[in-house]
Amino acid sequence: MPKISNKGHQMPESPIRKLVPYSEIAKKKGHKVYHLNIGQPDIKTPEVALNAVKNADIQILEYSHSAGFDSYRTKLALSYQKIGLPINKEDIIVTTGGSEALLFAMGSTMDAGDEIIIPEPFYANYNGFSTASGVKVIPVISTLDEGFALPPISEFEKLITPKTKAILICNPGNPTGYLYSESEIQQLAELVKKHDLFLIADEVYREFTYDGYKHYSIMNVPGIEENAIMIDSVSKRYSMCGARIGCIVSKNKDLMATAMKFAQARLSPPTFAQIASEAALDTPQSYFDEVITEYKERRDTLITELNKIEGVKVATPKGAFYCIAQLPVQDADDFAQWLLETYDFNGETVMVAPAAGFYSTPGVGKNEVRIAYVLKKEDLIKSVQILGEALKVYNANK
Repeated sequence: MPKISNKGHQMPESPIRKLVPYSEIAKKKGHKVYHLNIGQPDIKTPEVALNAVKNADIQILEYSHSAGFDSYRTKLALSYQKIGLPINKEDIIVTTGGSEALLFAMGSTMDAGDEIIIPEPFYANYNGFSTASGVKVIPVISTLDEGFALPPISEFEKLITPKTKAILICNPGNPTGYLYSESEIQQLAELVKKHDLFLIADEVYREFTYDGYKHYSIMNVPGIEENAIMIDSVSKRYSMCGARIGCIVSKNKDLMATAMKFAQARLSPPTFAQIASEAALDTPQSYFDEVITEYKERRDTLITELNKIEGVKVATPKGAFYCIAQLPVQDADDFAQWLLETYDFNGETVMVAPAAGFYSTPGVGKNEVRIAYVLKKEDLIKSVQILGEALKVYNANK
Protein backbone atom coordinates (compact mmCIF):
# COMPACT_ATOMS: atom_id res chain seq x y z
CA MET A 1 0.00 0.00 0.00
CA PRO A 2 1.39 3.48 -0.87
CA LYS A 3 2.35 5.52 2.20
CA ILE A 4 1.25 9.04 2.98
CA SER A 5 3.81 11.73 3.71
CA ASN A 6 5.45 12.44 7.05
CA LYS A 7 3.94 15.92 6.78
CA GLY A 8 0.53 14.28 6.51
CA HIS A 9 1.18 12.29 9.66
CA GLN A 10 2.31 15.48 11.43
CA MET A 11 -0.76 17.48 10.37
CA PRO A 12 -2.66 18.13 13.61
CA GLU A 13 -6.33 17.36 14.06
CA SER A 14 -8.67 20.26 14.66
CA PRO A 15 -9.57 20.44 18.37
CA ILE A 16 -12.75 22.18 17.24
CA ARG A 17 -13.91 19.58 14.72
CA LYS A 18 -12.32 16.27 15.79
CA LEU A 19 -15.20 15.51 18.18
CA VAL A 20 -17.84 15.94 15.46
CA PRO A 21 -18.37 12.14 15.05
CA TYR A 22 -19.28 11.91 18.77
CA SER A 23 -21.61 14.90 18.39
CA GLU A 24 -23.33 13.15 15.48
CA ILE A 25 -23.75 9.98 17.57
CA ALA A 26 -25.28 12.00 20.42
CA LYS A 27 -27.73 13.62 18.01
CA LYS A 28 -28.70 10.23 16.56
CA LYS A 29 -29.58 9.18 20.12
CA GLY A 30 -32.01 12.10 20.14
CA HIS A 31 -29.90 14.31 22.39
CA LYS A 32 -29.80 18.05 21.88
CA VAL A 33 -26.20 19.28 21.65
CA TYR A 34 -25.35 22.87 22.60
CA HIS A 35 -22.39 23.85 20.44
CA LEU A 36 -19.94 25.89 22.48
CA ASN A 37 -17.08 24.45 20.44
CA ILE A 38 -17.11 26.48 17.23
CA GLY A 39 -17.18 30.18 16.34
CA GLN A 40 -20.16 29.93 14.01
CA PRO A 41 -22.23 33.03 14.81
CA ASP A 42 -26.01 32.65 14.91
CA ILE A 43 -26.38 36.30 13.88
CA LYS A 44 -28.15 36.69 10.53
CA THR A 45 -26.00 37.52 7.52
CA PRO A 46 -26.76 41.08 6.27
CA GLU A 47 -29.62 41.03 3.76
CA VAL A 48 -27.70 43.32 1.42
CA ALA A 49 -25.09 40.57 0.95
CA LEU A 50 -27.60 37.76 0.41
CA ASN A 51 -29.70 39.85 -1.97
CA ALA A 52 -26.65 40.70 -4.08
CA VAL A 53 -26.18 36.98 -4.79
CA LYS A 54 -29.88 36.34 -5.34
CA ASN A 55 -30.13 39.24 -7.79
CA ALA A 56 -26.83 38.65 -9.62
CA ASP A 57 -27.48 38.56 -13.37
CA ILE A 58 -24.69 36.21 -14.43
CA GLN A 59 -24.74 34.29 -17.69
CA ILE A 60 -21.26 32.80 -17.34
CA LEU A 61 -19.69 32.09 -13.95
CA GLU A 62 -16.19 33.28 -14.88
CA TYR A 63 -12.87 33.37 -13.10
CA SER A 64 -12.18 36.65 -11.37
CA HIS A 65 -8.79 38.35 -11.37
CA SER A 66 -6.38 36.36 -9.18
CA ALA A 67 -6.21 39.30 -6.76
CA GLY A 68 -10.01 39.45 -6.60
CA PHE A 69 -12.54 41.80 -8.20
CA ASP A 70 -11.06 45.23 -8.86
CA SER A 71 -14.35 46.76 -7.69
CA TYR A 72 -14.26 44.81 -4.42
CA ARG A 73 -10.64 45.69 -3.65
CA THR A 74 -11.33 49.37 -4.38
CA LYS A 75 -14.39 49.41 -2.14
CA LEU A 76 -12.61 47.40 0.55
CA ALA A 77 -9.69 49.86 0.59
CA LEU A 78 -12.15 52.75 1.03
CA SER A 79 -13.80 50.92 3.94
CA TYR A 80 -10.39 50.55 5.61
CA GLN A 81 -9.60 54.20 5.03
CA LYS A 82 -12.88 55.18 6.69
CA ILE A 83 -11.69 53.55 9.93
CA GLY A 84 -8.28 55.17 9.68
CA LEU A 85 -6.24 52.36 8.09
CA PRO A 86 -3.93 53.69 5.32
CA ILE A 87 -4.68 50.88 2.87
CA ASN A 88 -4.98 51.15 -0.91
CA LYS A 89 -6.36 48.73 -3.49
CA GLU A 90 -2.82 47.72 -4.49
CA ASP A 91 -2.13 46.58 -0.91
CA ILE A 92 -4.89 43.93 -1.03
CA ILE A 93 -5.13 40.42 -2.46
CA VAL A 94 -8.51 38.73 -1.95
CA THR A 95 -8.18 35.16 -0.72
CA THR A 96 -10.34 32.10 -0.14
CA GLY A 97 -10.93 32.86 3.52
CA GLY A 98 -8.47 34.22 6.06
CA SER A 99 -7.01 30.70 6.05
CA GLU A 100 -5.63 31.07 2.54
CA ALA A 101 -4.33 34.54 3.41
CA LEU A 102 -2.30 32.99 6.24
CA LEU A 103 -0.98 30.27 3.94
CA PHE A 104 0.02 32.93 1.41
CA ALA A 105 1.72 34.95 4.16
CA MET A 106 3.72 31.96 5.38
CA GLY A 107 4.54 30.75 1.88
CA SER A 108 5.74 34.21 0.87
CA THR A 109 7.93 34.89 3.91
CA MET A 110 9.27 31.52 5.04
CA ASP A 111 11.11 28.51 3.68
CA ALA A 112 10.88 24.95 5.00
CA GLY A 113 12.62 24.77 8.37
CA ASP A 114 12.15 28.46 9.17
CA GLU A 115 10.54 29.51 12.45
CA ILE A 116 7.57 31.64 13.43
CA ILE A 117 6.99 32.86 16.98
CA ILE A 118 3.36 32.78 18.16
CA PRO A 119 1.95 33.64 21.61
CA GLU A 120 -0.06 30.65 22.77
CA PRO A 121 -2.77 29.58 23.17
CA PHE A 122 -3.46 30.43 19.52
CA TYR A 123 -5.96 29.61 16.80
CA ALA A 124 -5.50 25.88 16.33
CA ASN A 125 -5.11 26.04 12.56
CA TYR A 126 -1.93 28.10 12.91
CA ASN A 127 -0.38 24.73 13.77
CA GLY A 128 -1.88 23.23 10.63
CA PHE A 129 -0.86 26.10 8.35
CA SER A 130 2.69 25.97 9.72
CA THR A 131 2.89 22.21 9.19
CA ALA A 132 1.57 22.57 5.63
CA SER A 133 4.24 25.23 4.98
CA GLY A 134 7.06 23.22 6.57
CA VAL A 135 7.49 25.95 9.17
CA LYS A 136 8.26 25.38 12.85
CA VAL A 137 6.09 27.12 15.44
CA ILE A 138 8.06 28.56 18.36
CA PRO A 139 5.53 29.24 21.14
CA VAL A 140 5.74 31.90 23.81
CA ILE A 141 3.21 31.12 26.53
CA SER A 142 0.65 33.61 27.77
CA THR A 143 -1.28 32.58 30.88
CA LEU A 144 -4.82 32.64 32.19
CA ASP A 145 -3.53 34.19 35.44
CA GLU A 146 -2.31 37.19 33.42
CA GLY A 147 -5.52 37.32 31.39
CA PHE A 148 -3.52 36.09 28.36
CA ALA A 149 -1.74 39.44 28.04
CA LEU A 150 1.27 39.72 25.75
CA PRO A 151 4.24 37.95 27.38
CA PRO A 152 7.24 40.21 28.12
CA ILE A 153 9.14 41.21 24.98
CA SER A 154 12.24 39.71 26.57
CA GLU A 155 10.54 36.30 26.27
CA PHE A 156 10.15 36.84 22.53
CA GLU A 157 13.67 38.14 22.09
CA LYS A 158 15.32 35.12 23.69
CA LEU A 159 13.52 32.87 21.16
CA ILE A 160 14.75 34.71 18.05
CA THR A 161 17.27 32.74 15.97
CA PRO A 162 18.66 33.10 12.42
CA LYS A 163 15.72 30.90 11.32
CA THR A 164 13.09 33.23 12.81
CA LYS A 165 11.18 34.99 10.05
CA ALA A 166 8.00 36.30 11.65
CA ILE A 167 5.86 36.84 14.72
CA LEU A 168 2.16 36.03 14.38
CA ILE A 169 -0.58 37.43 16.61
CA CYS A 170 -4.38 37.28 16.58
CA ASN A 171 -5.93 40.56 17.71
CA PRO A 172 -8.48 40.32 19.30
CA GLY A 173 -7.49 36.76 20.06
CA ASN A 174 -9.00 33.44 19.20
CA PRO A 175 -9.20 31.43 21.51
CA THR A 176 -8.59 33.82 24.43
CA GLY A 177 -10.58 36.94 23.54
CA TYR A 178 -7.57 39.03 24.56
CA LEU A 179 -7.26 42.47 22.94
CA TYR A 180 -3.71 43.79 22.58
CA SER A 181 -3.15 47.36 23.76
CA GLU A 182 -1.52 50.03 21.61
CA SER A 183 1.54 49.77 23.85
CA GLU A 184 1.82 46.01 23.28
CA ILE A 185 1.52 46.43 19.51
CA GLN A 186 4.19 49.15 19.60
CA GLN A 187 6.53 46.86 21.54
CA LEU A 188 6.10 44.11 18.95
CA ALA A 189 6.62 46.64 16.16
CA GLU A 190 9.92 47.78 17.66
CA LEU A 191 11.01 44.16 18.04
CA VAL A 192 10.31 43.13 14.44
CA LYS A 193 11.99 46.27 13.14
CA LYS A 194 15.06 45.65 15.32
CA HIS A 195 15.43 42.04 14.11
CA ASP A 196 14.12 42.59 10.55
CA LEU A 197 11.17 40.22 10.94
CA PHE A 198 7.62 40.22 9.62
CA LEU A 199 4.73 40.96 11.99
CA ILE A 200 1.63 39.08 10.85
CA ALA A 201 -1.60 40.17 12.53
CA ASP A 202 -4.81 38.20 12.16
CA GLU A 203 -7.37 40.98 12.66
CA VAL A 204 -10.57 39.22 11.62
CA TYR A 205 -12.31 40.08 14.93
CA ARG A 206 -11.45 43.79 14.73
CA GLU A 207 -14.99 45.04 15.39
CA PHE A 208 -15.62 42.76 18.36
CA THR A 209 -14.31 44.81 21.28
CA TYR A 210 -16.03 45.56 24.59
CA ASP A 211 -15.99 47.80 27.67
CA GLY A 212 -14.75 50.83 25.77
CA TYR A 213 -11.56 49.14 24.57
CA LYS A 214 -10.43 49.98 21.02
CA HIS A 215 -8.66 47.85 18.47
CA TYR A 216 -5.23 49.03 17.38
CA SER A 217 -4.13 47.73 13.98
CA ILE A 218 -0.55 47.02 12.95
CA MET A 219 -1.37 48.97 9.78
CA ASN A 220 -1.48 52.11 11.96
CA VAL A 221 2.06 51.68 13.27
CA PRO A 222 4.47 54.05 11.52
CA GLY A 223 7.85 52.73 10.46
CA ILE A 224 6.95 49.04 9.96
CA GLU A 225 5.26 49.30 6.56
CA GLU A 226 7.72 46.74 5.12
CA ASN A 227 7.27 44.38 8.08
CA ALA A 228 3.49 44.45 8.56
CA ILE A 229 1.12 41.85 7.10
CA MET A 230 -2.57 42.05 8.01
CA ILE A 231 -4.94 39.10 7.63
CA ASP A 232 -8.67 39.79 7.36
CA SER A 233 -11.92 37.99 6.56
CA VAL A 234 -15.66 38.55 6.13
CA SER A 235 -16.49 35.39 8.09
CA LYS A 236 -17.18 36.82 11.54
CA ARG A 237 -17.72 40.49 10.70
CA TYR A 238 -20.78 39.79 8.56
CA SER A 239 -21.61 36.29 9.87
CA MET A 240 -20.54 34.91 6.49
CA CYS A 241 -18.30 31.98 7.48
CA GLY A 242 -19.40 29.94 4.48
CA ALA A 243 -18.47 32.65 1.97
CA ARG A 244 -14.76 31.83 2.42
CA ILE A 245 -13.55 35.30 1.53
CA GLY A 246 -10.58 36.94 3.22
CA CYS A 247 -7.58 39.01 2.22
CA ILE A 248 -3.88 39.52 2.78
CA VAL A 249 -2.87 43.16 3.16
CA SER A 250 0.60 44.69 3.12
CA LYS A 251 2.52 47.76 1.93
CA ASN A 252 5.53 45.53 1.17
CA LYS A 253 5.52 45.36 -2.63
CA ASP A 254 7.96 42.44 -2.88
CA LEU A 255 5.85 40.43 -0.45
CA MET A 256 2.64 41.17 -2.34
CA ALA A 257 4.24 40.28 -5.67
CA THR A 258 5.26 36.93 -4.18
CA ALA A 259 1.81 36.36 -2.63
CA MET A 260 0.35 37.11 -6.06
CA LYS A 261 2.18 34.08 -7.47
CA PHE A 262 0.37 31.90 -4.93
CA ALA A 263 -2.90 33.62 -5.87
CA GLN A 264 -2.31 32.92 -9.55
CA ALA A 265 -1.54 29.27 -8.81
CA ARG A 266 -4.97 28.78 -7.26
CA LEU A 267 -6.50 30.85 -10.11
CA SER A 268 -9.09 33.03 -8.33
CA PRO A 269 -11.26 33.46 -5.24
CA PRO A 270 -14.93 32.38 -5.62
CA THR A 271 -17.11 34.71 -7.67
CA PHE A 272 -20.48 34.55 -5.90
CA ALA A 273 -18.80 34.93 -2.51
CA GLN A 274 -16.99 38.05 -3.72
CA ILE A 275 -20.30 39.49 -4.92
CA ALA A 276 -21.75 38.92 -1.45
CA SER A 277 -18.65 40.33 0.28
CA GLU A 278 -18.57 43.46 -1.85
CA ALA A 279 -22.24 44.10 -1.15
CA ALA A 280 -21.69 43.44 2.57
CA LEU A 281 -19.52 46.57 2.72
CA ASP A 282 -22.81 48.53 2.51
CA THR A 283 -24.03 46.98 5.77
CA PRO A 284 -25.34 49.81 7.99
CA GLN A 285 -23.55 50.69 11.23
CA SER A 286 -26.72 49.81 13.13
CA TYR A 287 -26.07 46.13 12.28
CA PHE A 288 -22.69 46.22 14.01
CA ASP A 289 -24.00 48.21 16.97
CA GLU A 290 -26.66 45.58 17.61
CA VAL A 291 -24.22 42.69 17.12
CA ILE A 292 -21.61 44.13 19.52
CA THR A 293 -24.27 44.86 22.14
CA GLU A 294 -25.56 41.29 21.81
CA TYR A 295 -22.09 39.74 22.11
CA LYS A 296 -21.19 41.85 25.14
CA GLU A 297 -24.37 40.64 26.86
CA ARG A 298 -23.53 37.05 25.89
CA ARG A 299 -19.99 37.43 27.21
CA ASP A 300 -21.23 38.84 30.51
CA THR A 301 -23.81 36.04 30.79
CA LEU A 302 -21.24 33.33 30.06
CA ILE A 303 -18.60 34.63 32.47
CA THR A 304 -21.18 35.12 35.24
CA GLU A 305 -22.48 31.57 34.82
CA LEU A 306 -19.03 29.98 34.59
CA ASN A 307 -17.94 31.71 37.78
CA LYS A 308 -20.81 29.96 39.59
CA ILE A 309 -19.21 26.54 39.00
CA GLU A 310 -16.84 25.45 41.73
CA GLY A 311 -13.32 24.89 40.45
CA VAL A 312 -13.76 26.72 37.15
CA LYS A 313 -11.38 29.57 36.36
CA VAL A 314 -11.88 31.99 33.46
CA ALA A 315 -10.43 35.29 32.24
CA THR A 316 -12.86 37.95 30.99
CA PRO A 317 -12.33 38.51 27.24
CA LYS A 318 -11.97 42.07 25.95
CA GLY A 319 -12.76 41.12 22.35
CA ALA A 320 -13.76 38.45 19.82
CA PHE A 321 -16.31 35.89 21.12
CA TYR A 322 -14.26 33.22 22.82
CA CYS A 323 -12.83 32.50 26.22
CA ILE A 324 -10.54 29.89 27.72
CA ALA A 325 -11.93 28.21 30.82
CA GLN A 326 -9.90 26.05 33.18
CA LEU A 327 -11.99 23.12 34.41
CA PRO A 328 -11.57 20.93 37.52
CA VAL A 329 -10.56 17.94 35.38
CA GLN A 330 -7.20 16.43 34.46
CA ASP A 331 -7.99 15.69 30.82
CA ALA A 332 -10.36 18.04 28.99
CA ASP A 333 -10.17 15.86 25.85
CA ASP A 334 -11.54 12.89 27.76
CA PHE A 335 -14.19 15.06 29.45
CA ALA A 336 -15.31 16.61 26.14
CA GLN A 337 -15.65 13.18 24.53
CA TRP A 338 -17.50 11.83 27.59
CA LEU A 339 -19.96 14.75 27.40
CA LEU A 340 -21.01 13.61 23.93
CA GLU A 341 -20.55 9.85 24.18
CA THR A 342 -21.95 9.11 27.62
CA TYR A 343 -23.55 12.05 29.38
CA ASP A 344 -26.93 13.66 28.93
CA PHE A 345 -28.93 15.98 31.15
CA ASN A 346 -32.61 15.44 30.42
CA GLY A 347 -31.72 14.60 26.83
CA GLU A 348 -29.29 17.48 26.39
CA THR A 349 -25.51 17.86 26.44
CA VAL A 350 -22.74 20.30 25.55
CA MET A 351 -19.90 20.29 23.04
CA VAL A 352 -16.70 22.17 23.96
CA ALA A 353 -13.29 22.45 22.29
CA PRO A 354 -10.42 20.99 24.36
CA ALA A 355 -7.79 23.71 24.63
CA ALA A 356 -4.64 21.55 24.37
CA GLY A 357 -5.01 21.78 20.59
CA PHE A 358 -4.62 25.56 20.83
CA TYR A 359 -1.10 25.15 22.23
CA SER A 360 1.97 23.73 20.54
CA THR A 361 3.80 23.13 23.83
CA PRO A 362 3.12 19.48 24.77
CA GLY A 363 1.10 18.96 27.94
CA VAL A 364 -0.08 22.56 28.28
CA GLY A 365 -3.80 23.37 28.41
CA LYS A 366 -4.82 19.80 29.25
CA ASN A 367 -7.43 20.98 31.77
CA GLU A 368 -8.72 23.89 29.67
CA VAL A 369 -11.44 24.28 27.07
CA ARG A 370 -12.28 27.00 24.59
CA ILE A 371 -15.87 28.20 24.72
CA ALA A 372 -17.45 30.28 21.95
CA TYR A 373 -20.31 32.49 23.12
CA VAL A 374 -22.15 32.47 19.81
CA LEU A 375 -25.45 31.17 21.22
CA LYS A 376 -28.34 33.24 22.54
CA LYS A 377 -28.20 34.08 26.25
CA GLU A 378 -30.79 31.55 27.44
CA ASP A 379 -28.91 28.78 25.61
CA LEU A 380 -25.63 29.90 27.18
CA ILE A 381 -27.19 29.76 30.64
CA LYS A 382 -28.58 26.29 29.97
CA SER A 383 -25.28 25.11 28.48
CA VAL A 384 -23.24 26.19 31.49
CA GLN A 385 -25.78 24.65 33.88
CA ILE A 386 -25.40 21.34 32.00
CA LEU A 387 -21.61 21.76 32.10
CA GLY A 388 -21.70 22.28 35.87
CA GLU A 389 -23.86 19.21 36.47
CA ALA A 390 -21.72 17.16 34.09
CA LEU A 391 -18.54 18.07 35.99
CA LYS A 392 -20.07 16.76 39.22
CA VAL A 393 -21.01 13.43 37.63
CA TYR A 394 -17.71 13.08 35.75
CA ASN A 395 -15.54 13.78 38.79
CA ALA A 396 -17.67 11.55 41.04
CA ASN A 397 -16.97 8.62 38.71
CA LYS A 398 -13.22 9.24 38.41
